[in-house]
Amino acid sequence: MKPPKPRIQKRRLTWKWERNAWRPYHLTSWKEAGKRRQKAILLAGDSDAEKPDRLYWQCEAGRHQRQEAPAKFTWQALIVAWRSDPRIQTKTADSTKRQCCRHMNAIMEKNGGKDMRRTTRQGVRAIHEALAGTPNKADKRITIISLLWNCGRHNLDWPLGDNPAANIEKFGAQTPYEPWPEWMVSKLDGAPVNVRTAAELILGSGQRPSAAINMRWDDFDGEWMTVFNQKAGARLTVYCPEDLRLYLSTLTKIGEHILAKNLTQVVGYDAIEKPFRAWRANLGLEAKPFTLHALRKLAIIRLAEAGASDAEIQAVTDQSPQTVAYCRRKASRLKLSRAAQERRQKR
Repeated sequence: MKPPKPRIQKRRLTWKWERNAWRPYHLTSWKEAGKRRQKAILLAGDSDAEKPDRLYWQCEAGRHQRQEAPAKFTWQALIVAWRSDPRIQTKTADSTKRQCCRHMNAIMEKNGGKDMRRTTRQGVRAIHEALAGTPNKADKRITIISLLWNCGRHNLDWPLGDNPAANIEKFGAQTPYEPWPEWMVSKLDGAPVNVRTAAELILGSGQRPSAAINMRWDDFDGEWMTVFNQKAGARLTVYCPEDLRLYLSTLTKIGEHILAKNLTQVVGYDAIEKPFRAWRANLGLEAKPFTLHALRKLAIIRLAEAGASDAEIQAVTDQSPQTVAYCRRKASRLKLSRAAQERRQKR
């Protein structure tokens, strides 16, 4: 038989009959996005008779750990804290602060309201890859993410885990990515299947490696394919070259993604990058300067050599006019040098 409910009555205290006993709860409420939210916090759990009362007063004071706002540990909250911390601001040069603020504004625009604790190393690496067309900017973004993470963890004592931006290999001082030579493309027949597939997707779509790696089977519809421009955050429909269609027809479908980890998940970027580096190392020192990202430029060069206009190249690859112009100069020089050398051989 259920005993009578305890007569103890306090503000926002309620009792619930659970597991054959009356258990005390504190009704905590807050506002989120203009709406009133509420949850019940259990005030018991061990044999300490004083604990329920202590927990009650913690809740009343707003200091109970379960009263943390769901979005407390956000990038925006951390950036605001960084900008208002006099210890940081007095030690940082104005020019450095301006540079940091540009990157922090970009982080707030896309991820300001997101909980930092859900940030993954793979996600940070994807940000780095998405900015690979501007290597200095990409490296600085990683530096700022790392700086903010350390600030939250060590200055604010936020419950953050290991820094997801730590030790991610940066591009460093960069000359423009050089497009792959054709001899290296011809060696793809001997590459691991996933490496070759990633390379074929990059060459055929003209997109960044991470976007190509994430392509799904349903992104291909006959002669057309849907590609994702990570930098612009937009999906585009472009014509799929026959070479890519023929290559994909030789693959066995094992999941939703072309490079599938299982039925629903795609392989991680590292699962392609690491075997790619090993394969490249086996090709010798001549192959070392060439990256997966540089395949995009080879795609542009091939389009330019085929007679495509700048507008047509951009429609396929969605690359900037500056990058297209750079690759077109490469293509023109290659075509001219080939024609000159062939004429010499005919003499």
